[in-house]
Amino acid sequence: MASGSWTLEIEFSVQASRIFKAAVLDWHSLAPKVVPEFVVSGVVLEGEGGAGSVRQLNFSPAVPFGYVKERLDFVDVGKLECKQTLVEGGHIGSKLETASTHFKFEPKAGGGCVLKVVSTYKFLPGVEDNDGEIVKSKETLTGIMKAAEAYLVANPSAYP
Repeated sequence: MASGSWTLEIEFSVQASRIFKAAVLDWHSLAPKVVPEFVVSGVVLEGEGGAGSVRQLNFSPAVPFGYVKERLDFVDVGKLECKQTLVEGGHIGSKLETASTHFKFEPKAGGGCVLKVVSTYKFLPGVEDNDGEIVKSKETLTGIMKAAEAYLVANPSAYP
């Protein structure tokens, strides 16, 4: 079984703590507002939003699968980082055995921040790595994160 990973860095003009709260901690609530063409609803299924919590995002027909359930394995609000693992939905069971993503927001000296992402995955037997899907994953993640940033810029009192 093949496994792999990819990394990505995204720069933001907004404060790291704001984008962390919006795009990580409250993403299940914010996503349907900022990317309704992709996410139609989200809910916390278990827990209170911290480590160990499980949340579900339900997608529109524009996404090739109907939903994902993700577990927040690690959340450190002080360090602005978290790790989440897909537990159901998405490509889990059809292409992937496992998939997890680590997010770390780092403040920049002149303001704003940089998000550093490391995504790791393990394919099911017989499934090959596809660079096109990695590129699409990076583009999609960048697009939704930039939508969260645009929301924060337009709503400066949101997620203080």
